[in-house]
Amino acid sequence: MFHIRYPLFLAGMAGGPSTVKLVAAVSNAGGLGTLGAAYMEPTAIRESIIEIRKLTDKPFAVNLFAAQTSDNNTRIGEVQRELNRMRDVLKIPHAVADPVRTPDLFEKQFAVLLEEKVPVISTAFGILPEPLMQQAKLAKLLVVTMVTTVSEALLAEQAGCDAIVAQGSEAGGHRGTFDITEHPMGANIGTFALVPQIVDLVKIPVIAAGGIMDGRGLVASLVLGAQGVQMGTRFLTAIESGAHEVYKQALLESTEESTVITKVFSGRPARGIRNPFIRQWDASGIEPLPFPTQNTATRDIRNAASRLSNPDYMSLWAGQGTRLLTSGQTAEDIVAETIRQAHSICLR
Repeated sequence: MFHIRYPLFLAGMAGGPSTVKLVAAVSNAGGLGTLGAAYMEPTAIRESIIEIRKLTDKPFAVNLFAAQTSDNNTRIGEVQRELNRMRDVLKIPHAVADPVRTPDLFEKQFAVLLEEKVPVISTAFGILPEPLMQQAKLAKLLVVTMVTTVSEALLAEQAGCDAIVAQGSEAGGHRGTFDITEHPMGANIGTFALVPQIVDLVKIPVIAAGGIMDGRGLVASLVLGAQGVQMGTRFLTAIESGAHEVYKQALLESTEESTVITKVFSGRPARGIRNPFIRQWDASGIEPLPFPTQNTATRDIRNAASRLSNPDYMSLWAGQGTRLLTSGQTAEDIVAETIRQAHSICLR
C-alpha cells in the first residue's frame, strides 16, 4: 500500500496534456499524479516512468485503456471522404480508403507497468482482464478502475480492484463506460447522483470525478462518502500541462455551455468543446467508425491542427466546470489552493 498526503488524484489525460512534469508536480504537492499512457508506445512509457522517478520519490499512477478493441473498416471510404474535406482546410494530403490499422499495444504497455512496479495502475473503458489482474496482485500493485454506473462499480469490486473512480457526466474527455453498445454515448449520470449510490453498495474506496474544480467540490465529495477526488480539467491550464497553448486559451474562453459529448474524434463518447470539426462532422450525418479506428483515422488532422495552432480541428477535451479555470498557476499551486479552500470550509 502507499500513502498520499491529500485525497486528490490527477486524471490520466492521454494524448498530450499528461506530462512527466505534471505527474511529478501533483505527487510532490501531496496528491497522486497519473500519467495518461493509453496512446504511448511501451518504450516511451518506460522512459516516462524513469523520468517521473527522477523528479519525485512519491507514489504515482499510470492509466491505460482496458477495452477489448479491433479495427472496423466497413465504412472507411465515406469516413475518409468527409475527413478529406477537413484535410483540404488544413492543406494536408488526402487519405485513401485503404483499411486503417491500429496496433494493439495494451498487453505490452501493461508488461512495462509490471516490470517497473508502478505503484498504481489505473484503467478506463473496463477492468483489467483476470490474468493481468492476478499479475498486478502478485506484484502488490494497486489497481484503480474508472466507472460510470453502479453496476460497473460492483463488477470492478468483484474483479479485485482496490479503488474505483466514479466518473460523473460532467467530466471532460472520454467516458469510462465499459459497454457502449448498451450506452452508445456513455452512461451519463451526474457526479453527485452517482457517488453516493456507489458508496452505499461497495466496500472499496470511491474517488469522485466530474466537474470537481476546487475545494468546494472536494468537500462535497467527501460529504457524499467519497474518500477523495480525481481532477483533470482543472490541471489542463497548469504551467506543467502539455496542452497546446491555443487549447488552453479555448478552455479559458469557454463556459459551462461550451462542451458536448461526441464520438467524432475517436469513436468513443468523450466530452469536449464544440468546434468546427464537431459541427462539420455532425452536419454530414455520417456515423463515426468505432474506437480505435475513428481515432486512428482522424489523428493526422488533429496533429496537423496542433502544428498549425488551429483549435478548430483539435480535440479540446474539457469538463463542464471551465469557468473555474485559471492561467499561470503551477500544479503545486492548484493542489495547495484546493486543499486550503477545503480546510477553510471545514473550519466554518
